[in-house]
Amino acid sequence: MGMELDGLGLSAPAASGDSADAAFGNSGEEVASQLVELEGKELAQIERALTRIKQGLYGVCDGCACKIPVARLNALPYSTLCVKCQRESENDSGWLSSHQLAGWDKVRDSGEDRDIDLADLEIDLSK
Repeated sequence: MGMELDGLGLSAPAASGDSADAAFGNSGEEVASQLVELEGKELAQIERALTRIKQGLYGVCDGCACKIPVARLNALPYSTLCVKCQRESENDSGWLSSHQLAGWDKVRDSGEDRDIDLADLEIDLSK
């Protein structure tokens, strides 16, 4: 991601070509900057998931406090909502703020460094 950020804007404009060539070049830079932004958001979500693992909250839905199904976590490891709560939050923009147990803005390191081995995490596969 850092290399992509460094590369943005460094390419010199072509000495020849028409306005279509210039527009094409600019659209490529715009797409690259949007990809960097998306990668940054995904990295932040992954860091939040790691924090939840340290806190012992990984795999627990922020909306209803139920376990998030393993299949959903396999597909989206940084998910904080079960499928039902995710649908509700997408259908009603105010639903999440009224049902959320703990917002990401309140997530903080406890100051206590706990070494957690992922092999120690147990997931209930019976559901």
